[in-house]
Amino acid sequence: MKKELTRNFSEVTEFILLGFRTRPEIQILLFFVFLLNYILILVGNISMVIVIKVDSRLHTPMYFFLRNLSCLDICYSTVIAPKTLANFMSNEKKISYNCCAAQFFFFAVFATTECFLLAVMAFDRFSAICSPLLYPIHMSQKVCVRLVTGSYICGGITAIVHTGLTFSLRFCEENRLDHFFCDVPALIEISCVDTFVNEIVLFVVSSFIIISTTMAILISYAYILSTVLKIPSTQGRKKTFSTCGSHIAVVSLFYGTIFFMYAQPGAMSAPQQTKIVSVFYTLVIPMLNPIIYTLRNRDVKDAMKKILCDKLYSD
Repeated sequence: MKKELTRNFSEVTEFILLGFRTRPEIQILLFFVFLLNYILILVGNISMVIVIKVDSRLHTPMYFFLRNLSCLDICYSTVIAPKTLANFMSNEKKISYNCCAAQFFFFAVFATTECFLLAVMAFDRFSAICSPLLYPIHMSQKVCVRLVTGSYICGGITAIVHTGLTFSLRFCEENRLDHFFCDVPALIEISCVDTFVNEIVLFVVSSFIIISTTMAILISYAYILSTVLKIPSTQGRKKTFSTCGSHIAVVSLFYGTIFFMYAQPGAMSAPQQTKIVSVFYTLVIPMLNPIIYTLRNRDVKDAMKKILCDKLYSD
């Protein structure tokens, strides 16, 4: 919590994203590393969306949610990556006040929506494994669309709250953000007014989202585990639980980094560490998600092989 400064306020019209403060040659290297990472995000997730769309065998609730997950990964990495890449090759590294607010708002929408979507995907696996006969009813197309829409609504409400509170702060003469994109902790850090309410809201809202969605995931998997253990054959247990492996891996990566960033006191006290973790959940995880779901999912691999073979034979 800060004490409000007594100096005169001056309106900030732009911010400077300090990003990774390294030598120019390292900046060029980082540019190509981030560019390669972003290309892999686009190629991997767009491929996933196309494969699920084209192969009729993947027109199921699980892959409907997976397609939406890939779209979210494309969206929230695109909110961050282009500006970050441009700043690596620029000396000014400026972003206007309005663009900063827009960048944070859309990032918060997509990242928060992904939290809820991962919980929805756990519920989908619970319904498929624990209530297979009622699964077509529980997870009808209408229900799936409503669940995804609800995830976006929750993401939107959260983004409106955080964006409204954060950009109602005053920033005086200080406009240098020790980050590579506009994020709440970095913006709160440079504010020259009391940020106690903002910090409490950030902690409470983030904790509520993480705890509620994590509990939904844990309860779903507790029932799944109980059902799987009742299957008499080892092969049957392995086959049933294998459909959950990819989701567990993605959830562990995403929630671990999100918790580190937003749901612990003192999350703003180590900017260099924060930037590294931010790179992981904004650019690395969206790249890994399609790889995880491809390597651990036989249906997706078979669908990709079929599309490639059809393409080769048609040529």
